[in-house]
Amino acid sequence: MIGILVHGDNHFVVAGVCPDRAAALHLVRQWTVIQVGPRPETAGWEIVNQAFREDLEWAVVVAGGSAHSQAVVVLLAEMEARGIVIQRY
Repeated sequence: MIGILVHGDNHFVVAGVCPDRAAALHLVRQWTVIQVGPRPETAGWEIVNQAFREDLEWAVVVAGGSAHSQAVVVLLAEMEARGIVIQRY
């Protein structure tokens, strides 16, 4: 499965099942902080470099300190129009 994880004005296209609240918060913490060396394990999820928007099957929005980019706002609206429920944590 491929989905999008949104945090403020940042987003990640992710391969894996839709994360629950705890997993989404963990992924956001791991992927938004720049780290040198090996990254902590994020078993079950992987950032994808390319995906077609039609292939996105889930969306999770984690509250952040900044507004979403216009491109993400449009993408989330398109996903909702396709019947995909946007999980908001």
